[in-house]
Amino acid sequence: MMRRHPPQEMLFTLALVVACQPAAPVPSAQLDASQQVVVVITPTWTSTVGTMTRFERATPASVWTRVEAPIPLVVGRTGIAWGVGFDDASTDGPHKREGDGKAPAGIFPLDTAFGFAPRDSMRNVQLPYVRLLPTTDCVDDTASVHYNTVVDKSTVPRVDWTSAEHMREVPQYKIGVIVGYNASPPLKARGSCIFLHIWTGADSHTAGCTAFDEAKLREVMLWLDPNKRPVLVQLTAAEYGKLRVKWRLPPAE
Repeated sequence: MMRRHPPQEMLFTLALVVACQPAAPVPSAQLDASQQVVVVITPTWTSTVGTMTRFERATPASVWTRVEAPIPLVVGRTGIAWGVGFDDASTDGPHKREGDGKAPAGIFPLDTAFGFAPRDSMRNVQLPYVRLLPTTDCVDDTASVHYNTVVDKSTVPRVDWTSAEHMREVPQYKIGVIVGYNASPPLKARGSCIFLHIWTGADSHTAGCTAFDEAKLREVMLWLDPNKRPVLVQLTAAEYGKLRVKWRLPPAE
């Protein structure tokens, strides 16, 4: 269903509700229903670099087709770790915690875009779009009822957090996509505020997000179609190899 452009207050409500969706009980279920996938593969659990490849298919029953060759990207400053919903996916690898500097491994929806620009100038973005304001926070305080949500603090009855990312102040958030991770409800201390965003270079890293070139990120944002249920698949090369058939993943390079 193609959306028109709801008012700003509705967008912030949307961000609170759908910014981060929980992982499916069956790990591959979200991928099985998807027609667009962003595949991120890192060499090891502690690698801060990796590659991203996009795939698409005509129907959920069709064969995956690669959209482009892999591009370089960076992940968390300490690598990646199994995210919520994937603790039993493998006997190998760490498990994500708040503040560990790791990007989540698993399969997660890509359902909301954000940026500094007003919605009118982002009409070609098909995902729901949240404009970041000076009052936009992503709450990483585990004691807050708003933990792991993007919220306009000027609209909530009470600001109950002491720690948050002030998103409009982060240049790398000029454009981005919220990764649907750890919510409904979020598990406290299992990680928050996970995005696709702009990197600061091939030798950089993030606090737990996945980041790459701005021009490529803009291209990805325009490509993502909510009707095709886009997802992020993020794994080490070894785990991708082990799980590819079981999870019906696209063939890796």
